[in-house]
Amino acid sequence: MEKIKKAGLENKIELKLGDAENLEFAENTFDVITVSFGVRNFENLELGLSNMLRVLKPGGKVVVIEFSKPRGLFKYFYNFYFKAILPIIGKLFSKDNAAYKYLPESVQAFPDFEKFTGILSKLGYKNAKYKSLTFGVACIYTATK
Repeated sequence: MEKIKKAGLENKIELKLGDAENLEFAENTFDVITVSFGVRNFENLELGLSNMLRVLKPGGKVVVIEFSKPRGLFKYFYNFYFKAILPIIGKLFSKDNAAYKYLPESVQAFPDFEKFTGILSKLGYKNAKYKSLTFGVACIYTATK
């Protein structure tokens, strides 16, 4: 909120707390919807994505960036770091040990690459694509209504 005020944008940007599975906006409201590192936390992934599609204008775009599971040789190094090293670092620097245990579990359970774009397509999104980043550690997914 402070950044918005400092930039003088309080008349243009309104922050709202809400539930992705029950968005309180009318159909066809937004040109673009973005989610960064949050979709994997939806209680019901398809319901949340369907609600996003509902409030997206025809021709509008959704952009999701989410953690993913690397492929190839790098996945072995990454999995070791993610499951063995990161929790130790988390215990040293954070009081919330559960968060560093939850993160690898939530990433492992999330459908990545082709599976996630397949879900988007199944729900009615068009041109669902993905771009892998940092050897597959994260991924940008895009689609249109």
